[in-house]
Amino acid sequence: MNRQVSPKQVALALGVSEASVKRWCDQGLMSPARTAGGHRRIAIHDVVRFARSRGNPLMRPDVLGLPAVSGGGELATSRAVDEAYEILKDGDETRLLRLAINLYLGRRTILDIVERVFIDAWSRIGDGWQDGRVEIFEERRGVEITLAALRDLGHILTPPEDGAPVAVGATFPGDPYALPLAMGTVVLRESGIDAESFGAGLPADAIAAAVMKRRPALLWLSISTAAPTLKADLAVVMKAAKSVGAAVALGGRAMTAKDAPAGATWCATLSELVDFGRGLAKAPEPPAPPAVAVERPKRREEAPKPRNRDRGTPPTA
Repeated sequence: MNRQVSPKQVALALGVSEASVKRWCDQGLMSPARTAGGHRRIAIHDVVRFARSRGNPLMRPDVLGLPAVSGGGELATSRAVDEAYEILKDGDETRLLRLAINLYLGRRTILDIVERVFIDAWSRIGDGWQDGRVEIFEERRGVEITLAALRDLGHILTPPEDGAPVAVGATFPGDPYALPLAMGTVVLRESGIDAESFGAGLPADAIAAAVMKRRPALLWLSISTAAPTLKADLAVVMKAAKSVGAAVALGGRAMTAKDAPAGATWCATLSELVDFGRGLAKAPEPPAPPAVAVERPKRREEAPKPRNRDRGTPPTA
């Protein structure tokens, strides 16, 4: 996927004139960078943000390196889940990304798309695998195309601002599930947090070392399988997080809230993870300084001024 395009390419993508694009840039509606030669280059995420905010359709998304979209942003959630399920079974990466971008341009949030469409479709895949309707190769292939779609969705999001809180995610050894990490990363980034995944199956010492080096505001751990060393692994990373002042969020099907160690926050859903991350992103307002009574200086007593009638008559020349 292209990362930056020219005003001419943006005009083709939106179906407008190049002069309109340049005028929008001059008005601050888009934020182009400049090449060494002084030419404008506009980030893909800025074009998508502009189109989404104004309800403009993408007439030529291929110019931006995006799949063709159908304008089906108003697709009902139940139909979107049905479509996502069939796409996952068929292993069609382009169609999955097209579905997600359609929904996003229709002003759905990435959180809504992931939580109410992707996760529900994956629940059906899991049920189908259990009863033999989905083959194991279909499930594995579905994981790969979902990871690719999530990565591409991340590219069309506005990057976090400088100084945004940092969040990192990982899983412990014996827990190979990368989807929860990818989903957590993209929804946290959408909320303005500088989120990244360290990957699945990392030893606790490696996660602790990364936390010490990266010094995040938030460490989130997906616990999809509970290894015998889980309690000890959690103790190692909790100690590292505490030393750098990082909050710890836990989630996953292999744990419950009562299993979370002291000092960690249990997030049963991605929405709860995002809400928790947003809470960390809000810097507390400094307390108002105490009111200090200021003693006003007393006015010096002055002799009363004579009234006009007491001033006498002016001397005559």
